[in-house]
Amino acid sequence: MPEETSAVEAFYAQVTNVSDFIWGGTWNGVSVIPFPPMVIALLGVGLWMMIGLRFYPILNLGSAFVGLFKSEKDADAEGDGKKGEISPFAALSTALSGQVGTGNLAGVATAITLGGPGALFWMWITALIGMALAFAEGSLAIRFREQGPDGAYRGGPMTYIRRGLGKKWGWLAVLFCIGTLFSSVTTGNMIQANSVADSIHGLTGMPEWVAGLIVAAAVFAVIIGGIKSIGAIAEKIVPAMALAYITMAVIALVMNFEDLPGAFATIFESAFTGHAAVGGFVGAGMIVAIRAGVARGLFSNEAGQGSTAIAHAVAQTDDPARQGRFAMMGTFIDTIIICTATGLVLLTVQGAFPATGADGVTVMQEHAWSSDLNGFAMTEAAYAAAFPLQVLGFSVGALIASLALILFVFTTLITWSYYGERATTHLFGQKMAIPFRLLWVVMIFVGSFQEITFVWRMGDIANASMALPNLVALALLSGVVFKLARGDKKAGKDHD
Repeated sequence: MPEETSAVEAFYAQVTNVSDFIWGGTWNGVSVIPFPPMVIALLGVGLWMMIGLRFYPILNLGSAFVGLFKSEKDADAEGDGKKGEISPFAALSTALSGQVGTGNLAGVATAITLGGPGALFWMWITALIGMALAFAEGSLAIRFREQGPDGAYRGGPMTYIRRGLGKKWGWLAVLFCIGTLFSSVTTGNMIQANSVADSIHGLTGMPEWVAGLIVAAAVFAVIIGGIKSIGAIAEKIVPAMALAYITMAVIALVMNFEDLPGAFATIFESAFTGHAAVGGFVGAGMIVAIRAGVARGLFSNEAGQGSTAIAHAVAQTDDPARQGRFAMMGTFIDTIIICTATGLVLLTVQGAFPATGADGVTVMQEHAWSSDLNGFAMTEAAYAAAFPLQVLGFSVGALIASLALILFVFTTLITWSYYGERATTHLFGQKMAIPFRLLWVVMIFVGSFQEITFVWRMGDIANASMALPNLVALALLSGVVFKLARGDKKAGKDHD
């Protein structure tokens, strides 16, 4: 038995090392390269796209926002077709429902804990570069999507790899699908299910397995109807939940307005010089701030991972560039708006947050980011301090933050079910769609009460195995993307 336990621990240690090397550049806790492989790959391809697009995502940011509020009637008048399953806005909402999740509430806190306030600046830079990747994914998804035997449109990286690059690249599409399956079950399902079950347990005292059953049933009621049902729910829930969360954050920032200028000064100073130890924060140099901000920013907005392209592929449009603009707005909204709102709340809201020093003495800190708290607990504590009024035994802030997490995670669960389903049906045929949906809800129940530290590590590896094939495809199809941005809707060759 001891030998078996030792073997399991050794395996876990190696998985941890692989995960840390991919996303952190460390092995056995020691830094071996300045920048992690995934950071180099994502930022490298992203910069190539941004330069080749001649900064199209940034220069067209205003018109992209206008496009969000343009009616479908106006779009039709401009020649936008109706081929697809859901409206372009519903496709964006579906993609956003997968992007906006635990990363926006817990991931930002983790980035600041690891890299200091400067990590938030590097999250912004990552998002701006990620907009180029998102534009490429959204436009290619429309350009190379296909219509199945059932008449439904579908697409994503697996399709633009096969149709855009040809049969000889089919192995790359298979690798992407395997990575997507792996990632959907770990980060898209079990981790999310565990988070939402914990939140429901904290609010109601309900056993986690019961919470898992309820969530699984609610998710099943949505996903059994396929992408049209998912899009309809996402289109209603996501804009409302994002607006409500941003409103709550803005109110908290207005109440602590005097600390806002100092927070921005700290962010910019820390981004280029690092930040010394303070309170519970152990200190971090500039390289660590970059690494933490880039890794967590990419984890949150999924730019380059290829997942959101699966949702954008079903939009009712024949204009690749238009849907590309929708896709890049998803990255902007997720990181520049929502993650920034969370980060500023952590840096500005005043309260009493515990930090234990090396001498074992606990000293209360004025701001949450310099405390011992981490992840969602830090975010929840900051909102609790901003809105301390008690309701049903909870502060209003903690209650709203927990409800936001539950909604964010629920929508992530329904969207990632579709991503996993598309990978499954691409590999094994449409007949596997219903069996996969049933498996999906079972895994929600299982994940709700499991110890998932190991799953987090496996999820990091899965995300990388999903992103790398997609980044190779984006680099090879970059010339097509540049033409699509210039209005050539049929750019590239179809390899049917």
